[in-house]
Amino acid sequence: MKIITTPIKDLLIIEPKIFNDERGFFFESYNKKTLASLGFVNAFLQDNISISKKGVLRGLHFQHPPFDQGKLVNVLMGAVLDIAVDLRKSSPTYGQHFTIELNSKNNLLFYIPEGFAHGFLTLEDNTIFSYKCTNIYNKDSENGLMWNDEMLAIDWGINNPILSEKDEEYNSFDNFKTPF
Repeated sequence: MKIITTPIKDLLIIEPKIFNDERGFFFESYNKKTLASLGFVNAFLQDNISISKKGVLRGLHFQHPPFDQGKLVNVLMGAVLDIAVDLRKSSPTYGQHFTIELNSKNNLLFYIPEGFAHGFLTLEDNTIFSYKCTNIYNKDSENGLMWNDEMLAIDWGINNPILSEKDEEYNSFDNFKTPF
């Protein structure tokens, strides 16, 4: 595994070592010992899987402390445009976002630590998205930001994504009070 840094501190791209042969391929998507040797020491408490058709946008989600979550995400099948927004008030990149395409061809993993909002747009039908979380889901602490907030200026590449009712009603960034 190789860890690649991003312009936003603590957001990490993890490139697994892929073993290909005539049967297909194999790679480790998570190895606690290997990641710890690279300085990655977070423990994961919950795994989630979502399956979505093309054009579904999930996010931008986060949980308030003490239930804030770090996430290690990857795509098992299909493709997503994955976005993380820095919500850490003391960070020099507060309010900035990072975008990466994750797909079943590049097999990249993306680590989003606590203190970030996270969302993704599916680029293919039947996209299977996997995420390991450093904390359990807590309905009372969940929150989010508007996916199309003008202040965030995220280029999702779509004007009318398929959204949940909850994702249509989140606050704008200028009304946001960070818990981080």
